[in-house]
Amino acid sequence: MPLTKKRYPEEAEQLKKAFAGELPESWEENLPKYEVGSELASRKSSQEVIQEISKAVPSFWGGSADLSSSNNTMVSADKDFAVDQYDGRNIWFGVREFAMVAIMNGIQLHGGSQVYGGTFFVFSDYCRPALRLAAIQQLPVTYVFTHDSIAVGEDGPTHEPVEQLASLRAMPNMSVIRPADGNETRAAWKLAMQAQTHPTMLVLSRQGLPTLSGTTENAEENVAKGGYVISSRKGNRPDGILIATGSEVHLAVEAQEQLANEDIDVSVVSLPSFDRFEQQSEAYKESVLPSGVTKRLGIEAGSSFGWHKYVKDNGALLTIDRFGASAPGSKVLEEYGFTVNNVVSIFKTM
Repeated sequence: MPLTKKRYPEEAEQLKKAFAGELPESWEENLPKYEVGSELASRKSSQEVIQEISKAVPSFWGGSADLSSSNNTMVSADKDFAVDQYDGRNIWFGVREFAMVAIMNGIQLHGGSQVYGGTFFVFSDYCRPALRLAAIQQLPVTYVFTHDSIAVGEDGPTHEPVEQLASLRAMPNMSVIRPADGNETRAAWKLAMQAQTHPTMLVLSRQGLPTLSGTTENAEENVAKGGYVISSRKGNRPDGILIATGSEVHLAVEAQEQLANEDIDVSVVSLPSFDRFEQQSEAYKESVLPSGVTKRLGIEAGSSFGWHKYVKDNGALLTIDRFGASAPGSKVLEEYGFTVNNVVSIFKTM
């Protein structure tokens, strides 16, 4: 090792830092930022983040369980990892989700790597025993789970996750983040890369998501707290609160605007990570969800399980407690009530 270190001092220092779990200086400075007016699926903004991380962090590598073109996990400028090509950083795990996550655990236990793996979110069920072991062993691996709701569309209920969010949020030491747009996705990736004692699960959309004005500044700080007021009320105390995650946040923001036209003043809370929000102080949680405001509507294209602690007894939910359906994604969302008009209607009848 001393001879190798003397001959290759830069590479030796990189290796030392990688095994210590340290990131290169300024690794995050070229991560993409998104402006209002742009629209991109969070799986695609994740892809853009992956490209930049791979340029800055030599120990970063990963792949997908045979869905790289859909999960957008491929590093376009790099080679494939193979028996005769150990310097490749794209891993083809094959159609074996459990094996992928188990392999990731092994790579992380060896040390010197920051590894990620992707599949459709509904297939997280195949991964569960290895996911649980990663959480037990405090392994800072990253899961890129895309196609996160009934918006998957034509593939139907076998491919449309409903109960997965609730069940995986229940897993101890598993940080689950469902970002609302590209800026929240960038922030989620930064948190995943900085993690030391837990795995991070990025739950990403198939469909395009508009960039929200509330994420263009301080996205990293806000997502790190798990929940924040993404669009505040005009008055000192709102008439109510719309709480949403991921692809439903823009629905809440648009509903807020429509309600404002009817002189109904509501704030909108983005809640990308339940586990991170629960780690915050009681004072912070009170500032986001003031106890004096009891008219709360929770909005998420997934199971209602776990939501009642946020909407409380006087609140309501627009969630899904049945399986999905086969149709164009936009049609399925409409049929299940995920429209601005329905959000407004539910809130007004509370």
